Amino acid sequence: MLTNIPEVKLGIIAVSRDCFIISLSERRRAAVAAACKAIGTDIYECPVTVENEKDMLKAVEDVKSAGCNALVVFLGNFGPETPETLIAKNFDGPCMYAAAAEGDGDLINGRGDAYCGMLNCSYNLGMRHLKAFIPEYPVGTAEDVAKMIAEFTPIARTLIGLSKLKIITFGPRPQDFFACNAPIKGLYEIGVEVEENSELDLLVAYKAHAGDPRIPDICAGMAKEMGEGCYYPEMSERMAQLEITLLDWAEAHKGSREYVAFADKCWPAFPEAFGFEPCYVNSRLVSRGIPVSCEVDIYGALSEYIGMCVSGDTVTLLDINNSVPASLYEEDIKGKFDYQLTDTFMGFHCGNTPSCKLCADRAVKYQLIQHRLLEPAGSDPDFTRGTLEGDIAASDITFYRLQCDSDGILRAYIAQGEVLPVKTRSFGGIGVFAIPEMGRFYRHVLIQKRYPHHGAVAFGHYGKALFEVFKYLGVQDIAYNQPKNLPYPTENPWARG
Repeated sequence: MLTNIPEVKLGIIAVSRDCFIISLSERRRAAVAAACKAIGTDIYECPVTVENEKDMLKAVEDVKSAGCNALVVFLGNFGPETPETLIAKNFDGPCMYAAAAEGDGDLINGRGDAYCGMLNCSYNLGMRHLKAFIPEYPVGTAEDVAKMIAEFTPIARTLIGLSKLKIITFGPRPQDFFACNAPIKGLYEIGVEVEENSELDLLVAYKAHAGDPRIPDICAGMAKEMGEGCYYPEMSERMAQLEITLLDWAEAHKGSREYVAFADKCWPAFPEAFGFEPCYVNSRLVSRGIPVSCEVDIYGALSEYIGMCVSGDTVTLLDINNSVPASLYEEDIKGKFDYQLTDTFMGFHCGNTPSCKLCADRAVKYQLIQHRLLEPAGSDPDFTRGTLEGDIAASDITFYRLQCDSDGILRAYIAQGEVLPVKTRSFGGIGVFAIPEMGRFYRHVLIQKRYPHHGAVAFGHYGKALFEVFKYLGVQDIAYNQPKNLPYPTENPWARG
């Protein structure tokens, strides 16, 4: 269960232009509320129908008193464009606007013209520089609008979460990892706070937690999660000590915020100073909704948090790591899956992916690359142990990232695909990923737009919701894996086969 994301409480306010029949808007509001209930969406039905600005103030106060933190403004008829848009200004939370389709009455006294009213509504929102979620086609029957509201819920959850999020870092980033350094200006633009610390601060706090009485229970939980023979019992106390340290730091340092994410330095000094690699601990925290990104990747942590809110599930952060060998493609992919070799790649990290997203043979192991670098040649792994390794289980996925580039501009990409049920024959937390037209996406989005090597992974297809979240946040450049018949601006038309 994720404990670090908000719970959405929806409300619906109907609006009515004073030259239209108010009861039409009220009947349609009631029908939407009933349709929401029928599909399992809880929504508070505000009894105040807004015709003027005083109604608007009463309605907003009513939904606030009811505990609503996200709102649907429903045009049951043409609607009063000034009061209806002032709802978004006066309500402290994300708002969705939708309108009623005709068909539930005659076209004399039963015509609402909300189709027309949505145009003036959007114009007025724009003049006031107010943000709102407007569905792809925002006019529909009660059942249609209920489906729109269900799609709005994860978007609202994400926006609420970001407005109350603090990212806590322990750095600085490793040498030659400039890609993980990005201006924090972009965080402030979307309402996210950041607290930057040294890994020495973390080490001091870690030492202060030695002998903490909560450690045995954490160790028991680790043993139960991993199973006999799949972890290092002699290291459990050290790792449990770090887990408690991070949880206590989050509680003590979130300040005015409700939700936290971490971006931590994990090498090269960390393993020798702490006595283990932090990857397994990081995986345990992300499994409960607290992202811990590697290599002080602030926007990686931010992206992970967004994916958690959108999906309601845990996520991971991976290197867009290596190409799939042609021999592996020929043996296990070609003819079995509808992908070209260039559609595939391996996503890898040392061991931060939650155990619930790995194959059954996953285990806590050691970081091979760090062992080569930090420990004597030919020695048994010691402080480089602590990674959670195994192939990532087959699943639909969405690969995505929100990034502030070196010029201070927020950009994002989204690509849907899958993890294939193909053995990697490699180490770390790793999987064979397949994304349609990945080769072109890799060249003309990831390389061309200078994205770093980390991408967030949500386990399912969530591109539609992520796109709306990024759009709501004001991101102008949202890239995706374009089909062959839609060339990228930088794609050479003479180079395409």
